[in-house]
Amino acid sequence: MTAPAATAPATTALPLKDQTVLVTGGARGLGAAISTAFLEAGANVVVNYKSSGQAAAELVAKYPQRALAVQADVRDSGALAHLVVAAGAHFKRPITTLVNNALVDFSFNGDARSKADSISAEELSAQFAGSVLAPVAAIQAVLPGMREAGFGRIVNIGTNLFQNPVVPYHDYTATKAALLSLTRTFADDLGQDGINVNMVSGGLLRTTDASAATPEEVFDLIAAGTPLRRVTTPAELADAVLFFASPLSRGVTGQNLIVDGGLVKG
Repeated sequence: MTAPAATAPATTALPLKDQTVLVTGGARGLGAAISTAFLEAGANVVVNYKSSGQAAAELVAKYPQRALAVQADVRDSGALAHLVVAAGAHFKRPITTLVNNALVDFSFNGDARSKADSISAEELSAQFAGSVLAPVAAIQAVLPGMREAGFGRIVNIGTNLFQNPVVPYHDYTATKAALLSLTRTFADDLGQDGINVNMVSGGLLRTTDASAATPEEVFDLIAAGTPLRRVTTPAELADAVLFFASPLSRGVTGQNLIVDGGLVKG
């Protein structure tokens, strides 16, 4: 009788309270909501910021034992390496979850964005540096610690504009699409190390710094088009990020979860 094939053991899934989480761009807007959600769940959180030092300090002051603010431009691999060392020295454990949330030098103003006949290589390159190269560099910076721990969770922040490109954010949407492809290929590459890689994609959120100038009638129009009849909040999107970092998603990798109240069907 032939022996049954060996089954790989289930990956150990760390509870959120035992994790150290890095949230890039974690001091304001959606990033602050994600950082706060992890802190409320009991995790240690590295709140990365580029220029929002005061906002980062105010967030850390609310959770002085479990939050650490570290300045770093995520496009600078040397700064990311320093961040990882600083986090390890402070928390005495490696980063086990990375949330690639930072959005560098982009304004959510459809009227001011370049259209198809004028979008430039420079604009595309700038967003590629911030939305593709920077997340890859962040993943590579935390990878040794995750492999040492035998556990890792990477959550990339995407957009529902993949499926519903109603605003001419050509550079933003194209580079986030590239990040979605990397989410899937990295999931295949890193799964054997116990590292799950997923994406959470939202739409217009009510309300962040990026959407603060959005007219009320736009919020109402979007709300009317969703099955839930309301616009998603940053806290609701943060809940989905926590899901991908928690033991509840231990069998999920390479996926893109759309969190927009059902406006776009994934």
